[in-house]
Amino acid sequence: MTSTGAAQRLQEDLLELATYSQGGPGTSRRLFSTAYRDSREWVRRSMLDAGLTVDYDGAGNIVGVLEGANPNAGALMTGSHTDTVDGGGDFDGVVGVLGAIEVARQLREEGRRLAHDLVIVDFLGEESNDHGLTCLGSRAFVGDLTANDLERLDATGETLGERCRSNGLDPSTMLTAGRRFRRPRAYVELHIEQGPVLEERQSDIGVVTGIVGIQRLLATFTGRADHAGTTPMARRRDALVAAASAVLAVRQTGCDSHEQGVTTTSEIAGYTSGPNVVPQRTRLLAEMRSISPVWLSEAERRLTQEIIDLAATYGVHAELEWIADNEPRPMDTSIQRRIAGASEALGLTWEAIPSGATHDAVHLARKCPTAMVFVPSVGGRSHCPEESTATDDLVNGVDVLRETLVNLDSTSS
Repeated sequence: MTSTGAAQRLQEDLLELATYSQGGPGTSRRLFSTAYRDSREWVRRSMLDAGLTVDYDGAGNIVGVLEGANPNAGALMTGSHTDTVDGGGDFDGVVGVLGAIEVARQLREEGRRLAHDLVIVDFLGEESNDHGLTCLGSRAFVGDLTANDLERLDATGETLGERCRSNGLDPSTMLTAGRRFRRPRAYVELHIEQGPVLEERQSDIGVVTGIVGIQRLLATFTGRADHAGTTPMARRRDALVAAASAVLAVRQTGCDSHEQGVTTTSEIAGYTSGPNVVPQRTRLLAEMRSISPVWLSEAERRLTQEIIDLAATYGVHAELEWIADNEPRPMDTSIQRRIAGASEALGLTWEAIPSGATHDAVHLARKCPTAMVFVPSVGGRSHCPEESTATDDLVNGVDVLRETLVNLDSTSS
């Protein structure tokens, strides 16, 4: 397949998939939305058209298989996700799924049959959902989904398990999906970088060294409701002020990390009776990310004490709950070398780079040799309507993915 032909097909697929959206600026395909459901049926048909045998598994993942010549050789796996954040872009996750389908097309057109089965997966719900859980499908796929995960509540009080059941999934089957997991020879995921490094350094390909760990914080501040006009400033126990001080503490923790980690406050929700009432209760959501488990642990300890102490200076009680979304996970060094070698063989420059975002690969990496291929993001933008990657870079990523899989196929027993 010529680069021109691959570029045209990728462009056409991206444009067609982008038509499935919930509306508004950018692209929105949230978990269990009509747009997401319809788009996944389009993905299923695209896999069929590429010559794959396709089915939904018990966890809601779309699994396509291009049968290999040796039924005892196991499988090589690739893929990603096609859900988006609200008002997101058309490349995050999507490139990994459409790029994998393009690899399957090219192998069939070339008449090249791998020894191993090639398994392509569109994982269900990689983005955080209304219940605050990322990578729903890949967690279930490898057996990492827990009963506690399915008991998570959304803002309406509905559990994640109830939501799954109302959308045609059996929660008990999702919990046991990992028992049917057959450890593949390798998992290689193609993805946009979602950051500025590759573009700034003019590198064609990112060879991912590891995926960050994520610690999420839910902090609840409880003060006292008082009249906003008659209560002297020194006597107030203002929960919102305590939360605001925590926002600055969260930010400073990231600024003081010497690039070991990043920190973000994503939401402050106040519970007041009106504009003339001193806020009694406020909730804050934040997170820390780092490739270093040592930094994450120490930062959590220091930030916890700092937030509690700051709140106390305002007469406010702070209750903190930390939730580990995923641990830092290194990528397989042997596959990293193959990706770098494939890049060089294709005349492409490459850069070793950690991933500051989480991916389905972080869960596959607990079960099998796993690696990721990054392609540049224009302006480093992602999770926004401006998210974009040049077509030439997409083709480069597909070429590197294909050659890496072919290399693994010829050298894996």
